[in-house]
Amino acid sequence: MKVITTEFVTGAVSVKQYPKEFYPEFAFVGRSNVGKSSLIRSLLNRKKLVRISSTPGKTREINFFRINEMLMFADLPGYGFARVTPALQNKWKIMIEEYLTKRDPLLAIVFIVDIRRKPTELDLTLKEWLEDLGRPYILVITKSDKLSGTERSKQTKIIKAAFMGDQALTTVTYSSKNHLGRKELWSEIQKLISEKKRKELIFSEPPD
Repeated sequence: MKVITTEFVTGAVSVKQYPKEFYPEFAFVGRSNVGKSSLIRSLLNRKKLVRISSTPGKTREINFFRINEMLMFADLPGYGFARVTPALQNKWKIMIEEYLTKRDPLLAIVFIVDIRRKPTELDLTLKEWLEDLGRPYILVITKSDKLSGTERSKQTKIIKAAFMGDQALTTVTYSSKNHLGRKELWSEIQKLISEKKRKELIFSEPPD
């Protein structure tokens, strides 16, 4: 997909602060320091739109970005950062749960995991919760440039096996450094948007 325009819309901590537009929306979720912001920056080919921090747990609200006046990205706070206070962790948990259960334009989750790490209990808990909610997700295995070809293949198999489920749409191996997987991820996003438009057209047609 050719990205022509990108715009930071707002940061939100509650439903009333969400954007009012009902563009197809994709939420980016994952552990702290997994590379969510770097992935969004790579996808959009924008260096300055998304702030990149070396400090895990920096994102403390849901950041919304409008792309080409036709879709929305939501960058959710990372989970599992040990240095965050329990009170703040609970606040983030409530914020994320509220978003995932109540956000109507949400079309799919971009579930990001680090290829160098085995899925944690928190990863698998979120995966099971998405299954229960019926929220489809694209599994993105990022930081693939950090491993050799053999290790990359081995780790990919382990992670894919852990994330098998009814709501798993596909798996994309990604590198924000060299943009490996960018074309494949955009292709999946565009496919989901096209399917949504097709269904809306079918349901909008008057009966014979």
